[in-house]
Amino acid sequence: NGHTIKTTRGFKRTQQGTAASPDTSNSYYPQYQQQQQQPYQQQQQQSAVNNDSNNHNYNSVTSHKDIKHIVESTLGSGVALAQAVKLPRDENINEWLAVHVVDFYNQINMLYGTITEFCSPKTCPRMTATSEYEYLWQDSNLTKPVSVSAPKYVESLMLWIQSLLDDENIFPPMINQPFPPQFQSLVKTIMKRLFRIYAHIYCHHFNEVIELGLNTLLNTSFKHFLLFSDEFNLIANKDFGPLQTLVIEMLVQDDDDNGNNNYENNNEIP
Repeated sequence: NGHTIKTTRGFKRTQQGTAASPDTSNSYYPQYQQQQQQPYQQQQQQSAVNNDSNNHNYNSVTSHKDIKHIVESTLGSGVALAQAVKLPRDENINEWLAVHVVDFYNQINMLYGTITEFCSPKTCPRMTATSEYEYLWQDSNLTKPVSVSAPKYVESLMLWIQSLLDDENIFPPMINQPFPPQFQSLVKTIMKRLFRIYAHIYCHHFNEVIELGLNTLLNTSFKHFLLFSDEFNLIANKDFGPLQTLVIEMLVQDDDDNGNNNYENNNEIP
């Protein structure tokens, strides 16, 4: 059985059927950019993770060059996205981070939900990104990191983030209500872990994404995620590991368009 995570201010978990396919029309990103101007507690968006297992053959992208070539063919200038992630004048930095954490959570949840029939404990018994990287799961209930299947890792991560978003001491329900001192550090941890889902999809399910016709949506979502992370230095360069070449290519392309390079300068959160 799949589970649907529905957003109000936070995320309420209810048992329902599988989710519908996401909207892949050209209007998706304009709508998304309008949504991020609203306080995160006011957003209404349906997203899903479906953990069905099946006997689909495991397909893996064998070369970073394969990914890079296809991504380049679906991405244009990143100027609009680069401008969209910048902190507006007089905006509270923590509120801005909170808005985007919710948005990226929803996007990744939706994107992963489209390929769950190809990502099962049988096809993906470990949470990997190429054969060189395995992501272990750890939370407060575990004394040490453990190896889990990709679906289990994603579900555990989404429920962990959901619990944080529902905690009013971490994500306050009212605008101008103070955030906790450790909030920005927690955002970095969330973003680092969300990146791992992108990495798994790109390295092991990109062929399926192409077959579903969602590669443009995935690439645009990932570039938006990267630009925001780069703008506020939320993910360390070393954590990009399996997608390092692709990340550099995307950010350098954006730097050429905009005349800056946070990736190399490692700017801190203002």
